[in-house]
Amino acid sequence: MYKRWLEIRLSVNDSAVDLVSQILADLGSVGIIAGEQKLDTFIAPDPDLFHNAPVLRAFFPFPADPTSFSDVVRQELKALQTFLPDFELPDLEFHDLQNADWAHDWRQHFPPLRIGQRLVVCPSWVEWPEEQGQIVLTLDPGQAFGTGTHATTGLCLEQIAELCDSPQPPATALDVGTGSAILAMAAVALGVESVVACDIDHQACLVALENVRHNGLQTQIEVTDSPLEEITGQFDLLLANILAAENIRLAQPFIDRLNPNGILLLSGILAEQESQVSEAYAALPVDLVEVRHREEWICMVYRRHG
Repeated sequence: MYKRWLEIRLSVNDSAVDLVSQILADLGSVGIIAGEQKLDTFIAPDPDLFHNAPVLRAFFPFPADPTSFSDVVRQELKALQTFLPDFELPDLEFHDLQNADWAHDWRQHFPPLRIGQRLVVCPSWVEWPEEQGQIVLTLDPGQAFGTGTHATTGLCLEQIAELCDSPQPPATALDVGTGSAILAMAAVALGVESVVACDIDHQACLVALENVRHNGLQTQIEVTDSPLEEITGQFDLLLANILAAENIRLAQPFIDRLNPNGILLLSGILAEQESQVSEAYAALPVDLVEVRHREEWICMVYRRHG
């Protein structure tokens, strides 16, 4: 356990929280908190319940050269202006923490989460009473997106639960940008026979693999850091809880990996980005089945033509 930590505080508008959090995680943050609210993930979070300009608090093992490290953080954040032209580099506060047990205090921010009638996502330190017919998935901290509390993840989990309870549930699935593997594990727990869970972030794959093993699902879930173009085969269900720009860029490859009548779940999309995503899929052999909203986020459900 590290005895000395560096805390970085910065104020970020809602539209930039996703990308800023990912940058901080990529730079080695072992935890990110928004004000008094723990974010959606165990380490690299999506935004959860925010008000205006939430204060992000990112924690790092104390660097050997704090000055150089702070310069790197500023450079990486400044590069965000390529994707978000209106993004203004926030003021950064640096705090030297010694013998801080902030990680233990996070546990209060991870209550068990019910999904549908059968599934519960639960941190390992919570003893959940067994109930007949109930499925419990355990997730522990790690550098990857997804515990289920964020709107985008929750929307996907609800859709998976409904699909698995439908008259024609999917037998196979591909989870693109799997993060913590929460969607892949939920799919298998609810009845999908096999899932390929891919993420080009190697650290995310390590966390995903650990979560999969911890839940005893390694024979049904293949975790890989291979890019999408190297994944072969077709699937009944494709899950993509990633940024809208990636959902647009990968539109054709997504469709290519769906079986006829296969279902595509797209999330990680702001409501204001719906028209851009719709336009990207308009000429492809899919029908838009549903758009589900939560807070400022949406989940778009497509079905490939038979």
